[in-house]
Amino acid sequence: MNNRYEERLGTDRMLPLIFRMALPAVAAQLVNLLYNVVDRIYIGHIPLVGTDALAGVGVTNSIIILISAFSQIVSGGGAPLASIALGKDDRKRAEKILGNGFVMLFVFTAVTTLFAYLFMEPILRLTGASDHTIGYATDYLSIYLAGTLFVQIATGLNNFISCQGRPGIAMWSVLIGAILNIVLDPVFIFVLKMGVAGAAVATVISQFFSAAWVLAFLLSKRASLRILPEFMKPDKDVIWSVVSLGISPFIMASTESLIGFVLNGSLVRFGDIYVSALTVMQSAMQIVSVPLGGFAQGVVPVISYNYGHRNPNRVKEGSKVVMVTMFSCNFALILLMILFPASVAGLFTDDASLIRVVAAVMPVFLAGMSIFGLQRACQNMFVALGQAKVSLFIALLRKVILLIPLALILPHFMGVMGVYSAEAIADATAAILCTLIFSVKFPRILASMGQAPGERPKKQR
Repeated sequence: MNNRYEERLGTDRMLPLIFRMALPAVAAQLVNLLYNVVDRIYIGHIPLVGTDALAGVGVTNSIIILISAFSQIVSGGGAPLASIALGKDDRKRAEKILGNGFVMLFVFTAVTTLFAYLFMEPILRLTGASDHTIGYATDYLSIYLAGTLFVQIATGLNNFISCQGRPGIAMWSVLIGAILNIVLDPVFIFVLKMGVAGAAVATVISQFFSAAWVLAFLLSKRASLRILPEFMKPDKDVIWSVVSLGISPFIMASTESLIGFVLNGSLVRFGDIYVSALTVMQSAMQIVSVPLGGFAQGVVPVISYNYGHRNPNRVKEGSKVVMVTMFSCNFALILLMILFPASVAGLFTDDASLIRVVAAVMPVFLAGMSIFGLQRACQNMFVALGQAKVSLFIALLRKVILLIPLALILPHFMGVMGVYSAEAIADATAAILCTLIFSVKFPRILASMGQAPGERPKKQR
């Protein structure tokens, strides 16, 4: 077995290593973002019905996010733990984590798909679907759900490729699906005249090929960490460890769905155009969040491996790169959107009324996001370091503790702008509190890395 790719995580110079690991993931996620945005652009430009169709697909987003969030339990919990195990040279445990995670994805698929099919229309109504948009929403979602297993495998297992020090292979799993979807979208939507349903068919086909790529590698001898039948037997200790750490990324992802229920449910009272505006702005936010998520995907294995290897100096050095990069990139991209909201809206629609609404509310909606790169950096560091409890609290802080109450209360005083202001206040508050928590916890984590479990921390020289 060739482990030289893994060993680089503990020996190569930190700055070049992080960018070598992260850039393929960022590139892949940018293309992945492109196909998500292209979906919305094509749908928004369907003649005569584009605005309603965009709102219809927008309300399905909450259900899609919730379903795919379950894969984050395996991806965000299992992959860092596997990296830590590899850093400790405990390959058997790493293989158990991968094998059990693979089985968990099948269970998640069965439960979520069945529930979504049984209660599709009531859930869509809760997320803001109106009589004008419910048809587009059900057309899209009923087809999309057929590919749930492909989505779970592609997103749930891809980080296990990165944690082996193989970011290039992980990148291609995303690129294959993204490029296919970009090519197939106009064919199914316009050439075959399938409309919204065509966009869903293109997505399912694309995710199938992404999942096939991931499985082909993880089942092959090229992988140093493979899916093996003997490690697929459920292990309570492994499953609990994965769920304990993975619950934080799950909540981070699933609460986006919950927020969709709350925000869309509030906005639909003011008119479908405000639901469409939220869809446009959430799609624009992906331009920031998706590449930063790709960066985190590349960084987490590096931090986790060195944490497992007990190398505090490399962990500290890596944290500086993470903080500076994620904050500065997030700030620059959000600032551009705040300054040019109409241009951003114009990418998704030709509807002048919708563009005016987005231009009016986007600067407010994104204001708190300007410093949110701090939370993203701290959150990913805590996940990489296996800090399950603090990761869980931070995941709950922004959406559940802050945003939901604000989104329900502020519209009573501020009208429709209260819905959008809630996002800004929650984002800024969460970023500041998260940074303060990290500044206290991180030095303690570093101090504890120099001794065996149970020993007192060594005095720092």
